[in-house]
Amino acid sequence: MSESIFARRRARLLAMKAMRENYVPGDKLVQCPKCGQESERRLVAQGLSVCPKCGYHFPMGAYYRLSSVLDPGSFRELFTKVSAADPLAFPGYREKLSAAQRRTGLSEAVVTALGTIDGRKCVVGVLDSRFLMGSMSAAVGEKLTLAIEYAGKSRLPLILFAASGGARMQEGILSLMQMAKTSAALARYAEKGLLYISVLTDPTTGGVTASFASLGDIILAEPGALIGFAGPRVIQQTIGETLPEGFQRAEYLEEHGFVDAVVPRGQMRETLSRLLRLHEKGGRS
Repeated sequence: MSESIFARRRARLLAMKAMRENYVPGDKLVQCPKCGQESERRLVAQGLSVCPKCGYHFPMGAYYRLSSVLDPGSFRELFTKVSAADPLAFPGYREKLSAAQRRTGLSEAVVTALGTIDGRKCVVGVLDSRFLMGSMSAAVGEKLTLAIEYAGKSRLPLILFAASGGARMQEGILSLMQMAKTSAALARYAEKGLLYISVLTDPTTGGVTASFASLGDIILAEPGALIGFAGPRVIQQTIGETLPEGFQRAEYLEEHGFVDAVVPRGQMRETLSRLLRLHEKGGRS
């Protein structure tokens, strides 16, 4: 079977998964949690799940996000056999995993893939907040590490989209170990002089923020994304002071140098394409 047929099949598979993620049954109107206004569901979908009234960025499924940035037909999923487990036999955890898998169609909270953006090959990983809040388990850390190592061996740029509530408590220390594991893999990747772009989406918190999400050569964020280690309420209660307006939001972090740029979802593909082009050897277009 020719490569073109495989490419078409991959494109159809990604499109079907993306459509399934973007389809929410119910009324034709969807209410924005930020501005409270209602918009036609099709308009929200056409805008990549962004409120047409106020620009609020709704949560985005992993396959839908991949379809929004990768070239049609270029998607090839990596490391599909790595799936969630229950290493500590935590009470009720297996049932939670099964429910999340049925609800999302995912085997874990991350999808990793090989693809192209405007013809430039790259490795992309996307955390999906619909799967146990995108929490980092041993399997998530393993898939991310394998993707980082694959990008390093293939000498390809790496793009990781973070969306997480942090470490997965049901896996205890095994989950926390993934912070060191992913960070070490990125250190080895950096030694090869390759490009790593980290994209922070709402929310990016806990151990994910304290590890791979903050190690990008370039760090981008979606508008309004909550980004931090501990939540603002915990910090405020700890220090006993009122926090500044917009504290831990993407725009605040850009002003204070933690984030390089806040990029609306509709401009993300173009921005990533431009960054990949600028970092090509010799600046070839």
